Amino acid sequence: FNLMFKTFLGPVEEESNVAYLRPETAQAMFTNFKLVQEAMRLKIPFGIAQIGHCFRNEITTGNFTFRSREFDIAEIEYFVKPGEDEKIFEQWLGDWENFFLNLGLKKENLRRYEHKKESLAHYSKRTVDLEYRFPWGWAELAGVANRTDFDLSQHAKFSGKDLGYFDEEAKKSYVPYVIEPTLGVERLALALIVDAYEEIKGGRTETTKAVKEEEVVLRLDKKIAPVTVAVLPLVKNKPNLTDKAKEVYKLLKADFNCRYDEVGSIGRRYRRQDEIGTPWCVTVDFGTLEDDDVTLRDRDSMAQERVAVKNLPLTLKAKLG
Repeated sequence: FNLMFKTFLGPVEEESNVAYLRPETAQAMFTNFKLVQEAMRLKIPFGIAQIGHCFRNEITTGNFTFRSREFDIAEIEYFVKPGEDEKIFEQWLGDWENFFLNLGLKKENLRRYEHKKESLAHYSKRTVDLEYRFPWGWAELAGVANRTDFDLSQHAKFSGKDLGYFDEEAKKSYVPYVIEPTLGVERLALALIVDAYEEIKGGRTETTKAVKEEEVVLRLDKKIAPVTVAVLPLVKNKPNLTDKAKEVYKLLKADFNCRYDEVGSIGRRYRRQDEIGTPWCVTVDFGTLEDDDVTLRDRDSMAQERVAVKNLPLTLKAKLG
């Protein structure tokens, strides 16, 4: 059984035209190591990064987008001096973990899994997976592997090309070792949604009777929310309010991902934005027409504050950090 999808180049299906869809993005970065290093005059250590489409003939797919036969991988091949690989591996492992935490994943939902020596891939000196606690259990989200000089040495052997690096300081040549941080793009997107998704029985309202059995809030980190701020006129049948709201929307859309919504009650529109993870809503009401202040509502706390329209861009930028 071959995990790689077999196909043919051109119209004739014969052995001389056999090709395979790539199962990872890594190999193109290895074959381009020398070109990138020389063209950009880079010194070790340096990295090449790539995000791309990959294909694997998985026997079993499932868990929504977690395991599929067509997916995207983000990989970094970081070329280092032999002997410094273990130290840099630890640095990348910490940085990779912090990257996911900075995106908003909860620390208690991330853990490291160290592969035992007997289960390592043929090219690996050490591999540590970063696992996420999905609804069905712990599963691989990303990882860091020490691929040593295996890939560059193999490409050099079968191509006849020199893929060594001359170290000016040490005055000697060597084949670099490679530290490889990698992640599944769809898996990360799924983890972020799962981590942020919350169902609240009876809703969050404390002043009125709950209007539905449950309320959904997507507590995405403000840095990655698809919509940063929604602009909402209090009602849609008052042209002076909608005109002012559109003016505010035009002011904000130059700097933020904005959405304008005037359909439905203000409460329903708040909930609609909560469900897609919008951190803030700006409400234009009758008071706005008098003092040019709007109500800025926070998704998570539902706290509201009055902000002058002219100060809105700076206020939102400060909240974004």
